[in-house]
Amino acid sequence: MKVIFLLLLSLLLTFPLQAQQDLPQDYFASPLEIPLILSGTFAELRSNHFHSGLDIKTHQKTGLNVLASAEGYISRIKISRFGYGKALYIQHPNGYTTVYAHLKKFSPTIQAYIKKVQYAKEDYEVEVFPKANELAVQQNELIAFSGNSGGSGGPHLHFEIRDASARPMNALNFGFDIQDSSPPLIQGVFVYPQGTNSHVNSDNNQQKLRVIPQGDGTYVTEDFNAYGTIGFGVSTVDRLDFAPNKNGVYQIKTSVNGNELMQVDFKKFSFSESRYINRFIDYAYYKNKRKRVQKLFQEENNPLSIITTYGEKGLVRVKDSLDYNYVIKVRDFKGNTSTIKIPITSKEVALEEILPKKIDTTAYYAKASQAVAFDEDGFDIYIPKNALYEDMYLDIKKDGEGIQVHYEEVPLHKNMTIGFDVSKYTPKDREQLYVARMTSWGAAYYVNTYKKNNRFSVSTKTFGKYALKQDSVGPVITPVNFRENRWMSNEQELVFKIEDKLTNIGDYRATINGKFILMEYDYKTDKLVYYFEDDIIQESENNLKLIVLDNVGNSTTFEGTFFRKN
Repeated sequence: MKVIFLLLLSLLLTFPLQAQQDLPQDYFASPLEIPLILSGTFAELRSNHFHSGLDIKTHQKTGLNVLASAEGYISRIKISRFGYGKALYIQHPNGYTTVYAHLKKFSPTIQAYIKKVQYAKEDYEVEVFPKANELAVQQNELIAFSGNSGGSGGPHLHFEIRDASARPMNALNFGFDIQDSSPPLIQGVFVYPQGTNSHVNSDNNQQKLRVIPQGDGTYVTEDFNAYGTIGFGVSTVDRLDFAPNKNGVYQIKTSVNGNELMQVDFKKFSFSESRYINRFIDYAYYKNKRKRVQKLFQEENNPLSIITTYGEKGLVRVKDSLDYNYVIKVRDFKGNTSTIKIPITSKEVALEEILPKKIDTTAYYAKASQAVAFDEDGFDIYIPKNALYEDMYLDIKKDGEGIQVHYEEVPLHKNMTIGFDVSKYTPKDREQLYVARMTSWGAAYYVNTYKKNNRFSVSTKTFGKYALKQDSVGPVITPVNFRENRWMSNEQELVFKIEDKLTNIGDYRATINGKFILMEYDYKTDKLVYYFEDDIIQESENNLKLIVLDNVGNSTTFEGTFFRKN
């Protein structure tokens, strides 16, 4: 009897734990009133990060109703020029949070709430965390209208589900249905010899294998000889029905001779680990070829939780007189699978017959596990501990008024600091100086420059050339629908275009009859808009003043008069 009681107690205690691991399938509803067609999938490979949600198509339109996916309350509202643009966060009773981003506008109640905050702070960019009793919402309640704000590349709704630890999760695992009848597309397979004694066809360098489709969702690669420790990589995308976009896949599994090696599951990750994508992919190949190769072996300084390895970190150890059958299986969310079969023939060759990797030695050597500092004739460089993913020689050299700090095809995980000695410049000249990142074709891009006495510095996660540049020209302000002394009673908004070619728009402020007005800035279109519905104007004759600054402090002022009936 005692044994039976303990068994029942054990089942009762473990059942809730198992239930908690099961994701609710009918709790969250679609945030749009149209069928779900995606332009972006969860954990899709993006620049410096994994995509944290679903990008839902809105038929190239803005203004579609966005609905609360489940009951809860608005726990966060954030408005920024970049990133998510206008975004809402809903906290739900079951512990999950949903996120709605790149919005055009909020529902009237939420819009009134946030406008009050913006006018109180006299700032377009704000972030607030309402209390649970302030902005409660019900499932399917209108909360916003879809848009294209922030860093969006086109009209769509970015939708996320996050767990209680604020980790984004694949929303498709919560019962959302999409149409996908095609297996993932295999764009390339790569092999990476590890260590100086390893080779593929007598070559110690990375190689791309020719992939031959079999017409039934399977692929085979060309035959090759190898020896030692080798790893593989795959370039793959998924295509959903009704959309031409190249999306991310759901799972990748590898095995050798039937034994599991590695599994990558795109189900959940934390924001703190997202930048390790640059260790997960072949970063140099991406920078040079603009295609992402996912490395199917786990290197040092790659702690990604999406990866599971079995014994050999995903690597294959090829020994003499043995043949190997390496298999990659790539699956999308709907279970469509592409299988790649890679036959490996073992062949040991003498070390002197192996074409070695080219390693350029320099006077600058940096260890990933240690902070390092260098000085170079008027410049100083500091690279913190764990900013590099591996130990390496760095190519650092002065280049005119700038400095070349290694190459941009090598990733940095943390910011390095580059300092410039500007003591030879007058204080007046320094006001208009800034640090720019120089491209290989000679273009200069402003980098946020910290100025202190005789030293300017920048903090950046990108290797490359940096140089001092000068900007003495203020921003350009162009009226779009404003004309001097014009009656604007029939207009819904006041629109200007603001541009700065060298250091970009830094700040702006507008008033009408001396009162602050809220103007929304879209950097993608250079448009600055004031909506008359804010009801700031009380007079018929109105004096407008708009001041725009660039990032070194050059300013341009526009003043004018318009009329409007109240």
